[in-house]
Amino acid sequence: MSASNRPGQAGYPGKKLGLPETGYRSVARVGRRIVALLLDWAIAYIIALLWLGLSALTQPGLGQFAILGIFVVLQIVSIPILGGSIGHRALGLAVTPVRGGWVGVWRPVVRSLLLGIVIPALVWDADQRGFHDKIAGTVLVRTGK
Repeated sequence: MSASNRPGQAGYPGKKLGLPETGYRSVARVGRRIVALLLDWAIAYIIALLWLGLSALTQPGLGQFAILGIFVVLQIVSIPILGGSIGHRALGLAVTPVRGGWVGVWRPVVRSLLLGIVIPALVWDADQRGFHDKIAGTVLVRTGK
């Protein structure tokens, strides 16, 4: 059964946004999103490890918040400069405004802070956009084949 024939679905993810079903500028799928997230988290962990040392990371609270803080800052800085996080770009993804154009500064801040509290990223709509993307007015799309 194709996506457009499934009950309760109006086509494929991104159709309502005017995006293609597959390929360039289609909505990023779950697998790539998870791998990009893990890569970004690993980068934040390595930076925290180099900055604070292993003993500080193993202390309750401090290490976890340091990694989270670094993760959020990396997202805020890299999205407007690179068009996505390091993990996104490595996997051929980009964060773009739904209405097109440059993502600006406020969208990455809002998106990243909401991503940092996790729950908004777990709530998706039919276009596979997390609540953090809906609030920021962004969509994670593919940039490669």
